[in-house]
Amino acid sequence: MSIIAEHGQLLLILACLFGFFMAWGVGANDVANAMGTSVGAKALTIKQAILIAMLFEFCGAYLAGGEVTETIRKGIIDPVFVADSPDLLVFGMLSSLLAAGVWLFVASLMGWPVSTTHSIVGALVGFAAVGIDSDAVEWGKVGQIVASWVVSPVMAGTISFGIFLSAQRLILNTQNPFEAAKKYIPYYLFLVGFMISMVTMTKGLKHIGLGLNFQECLGYSTIVGIIVAGIGQLFLRRIKDVPSGDGRFRFANVERMFAVLMVFTACAMAFAHGSNDVANAIGPVAAVVSVIQSGGEIGAKSALPSWILLVGAGGIVFGLATYGFKVIATIGTKITELTPSRGFAAELGAASTVVVASATGLPISTTHTLVGAVLGVGLARGIAALNLSVIRNIFMSWIITLPAGAGLAIVFFFMFKAIFL
Repeated sequence: MSIIAEHGQLLLILACLFGFFMAWGVGANDVANAMGTSVGAKALTIKQAILIAMLFEFCGAYLAGGEVTETIRKGIIDPVFVADSPDLLVFGMLSSLLAAGVWLFVASLMGWPVSTTHSIVGALVGFAAVGIDSDAVEWGKVGQIVASWVVSPVMAGTISFGIFLSAQRLILNTQNPFEAAKKYIPYYLFLVGFMISMVTMTKGLKHIGLGLNFQECLGYSTIVGIIVAGIGQLFLRRIKDVPSGDGRFRFANVERMFAVLMVFTACAMAFAHGSNDVANAIGPVAAVVSVIQSGGEIGAKSALPSWILLVGAGGIVFGLATYGFKVIATIGTKITELTPSRGFAAELGAASTVVVASATGLPISTTHTLVGAVLGVGLARGIAALNLSVIRNIFMSWIITLPAGAGLAIVFFFMFKAIFL
């Protein structure tokens, strides 16, 4: 208690700085999950992708980020074990933020698309198991999160596989693909608009004081989906079925229509990613703020301050603006060759998975989700379409992430104890 009373202001500043650093890593590394497929399919330039991501990542993090934040903040560590020593919890959260931020910084420099969720959960488990007590870790909750790391890529891959097969059957393999595209693409547009709207209304608006029941959300989301489909049709009408000298695509003009779709799915993926992954940066910050403001009490229920969401959202935007381009290349171009139709299927499948996870409060890895989605699209064309050596390297970086986060957190935890105690 005396440490918090004596150094509370300093600890609060450190929490905000480390939280912003961690959020920078989320933006710098995980922007590939939202934008890599769009850039890889050449539907967007890197500059356009980053501008779109900055807007929608911020909106997702600020409007819909609160639900998952609660799971990360309360679910990993049993508060009973730190009830009498709030100092240890504060040091642990600071060390977890710094550890995850350092690892994400290294991974971003190397161009590795690693999981920010892995990073922070590994750090939390590391400091709690070694610094407090192995029983302090809620292993059941950790197991649930670990299960989601398997479930999310499988689910995203399956959805993406199905979406791409539906596009093949309804559009690409028909007698007149261009006319079929004009007929069916508005339905895909409706799905994208509906999905973005549902997560905004069911999970986002409660943070700004506008609560709607589920039936009202369904009604409004249906209207938004119709509007998005209408706007998309205006763009589609400007695309003419003219002969193309582009030999890369069998249906170059149809692929241009899917490029229009990818702009919408890129927005959906960025929003979903922001809402889910902001928790990795602001969950520990919220725990530190709660302990310091309550004078050392742990476990007291308190609303998540909106300024903490702003710290996380701002950090994500800064990270993707300054260093997001590096990891984009790995996901967008190195796993499998992407065309707009394949990229659209991967993005919509991944976004759907992340939105469901955000709505249920489960902190999944968007990295695993999007890689799973891209793998699903690649498998629709056969195993030869996948770059297995790149996939192997990505899997190896995922395995390293957990122990790296845990090890760094343990070092930083004992460092903070030595400085302050």
